[in-house]
Amino acid sequence: MDVAPHPHIGLQTVTWLLDGEILHDDSLGCESVARPGGVNVMTAGSGIAHAEQTPLVNSRRLDGVQLWVALPDAHRGREAAFQAVERVPLIEQPGGVVQVFAGSLVGVSSPAVHYSGIVGADLQVHRGETLEVGLDPFSEHALVVLQGEATLEGQPLAAQQLHYLGQDRASLHLRSETGARVLLIGGPVFPEKVMMWWNFVARTAEEIAAAREDWEEHRRFGAVKAYKGHRLSAPDLVRFAH
Repeated sequence: MDVAPHPHIGLQTVTWLLDGEILHDDSLGCESVARPGGVNVMTAGSGIAHAEQTPLVNSRRLDGVQLWVALPDAHRGREAAFQAVERVPLIEQPGGVVQVFAGSLVGVSSPAVHYSGIVGADLQVHRGETLEVGLDPFSEHALVVLQGEATLEGQPLAAQQLHYLGQDRASLHLRSETGARVLLIGGPVFPEKVMMWWNFVARTAEEIAAAREDWEEHRRFGAVKAYKGHRLSAPDLVRFAH
């Protein structure tokens, strides 16, 4: 993996690995190697640049997810920040294991800082068993099967798909005959409309155009000095007719 320096605004990146490692370097001077069991959270705020690479010493494997979390209006202009959590809470439950890398679930909370009531968890279902997890019925939730096979309340969950569960669900029952790992994400319904283009999350086309121009003109975002090589250029900004 070698993703050259590129910019972000208005979001948090949440990097959760199942296998392997990723080297993070950013324009704040932060450097961290993400590994399974820990989580990296980068708060872009008004602007940050970062690069992501496989470190020289590596396991020759890479499997995981990176979630992009839109920042609420009250926080999307805040100063950029980076947090590396070496070990997130891991709770043994009947039928499986729950690792909470964002927000709170099953009575534990991730130490990572977020600015809305999101939840992110890795649910490991043991072979031939059922894992029950309580949910906040006022939030919406979704599942993605990361490894293996699983059923939700008896219904098979297709791999590589986001299964939206909606609101008004107080718990879920996951079962796997062969063993599985399932990503759970959720939170309150986001109250704001957002606009996303390339690596930017904003509210208006003008904000996105300004961020693109600042990146191309080497303003605002800073340099990722630890990266040896050229940074990415922004694609052309194409306006679509409504």
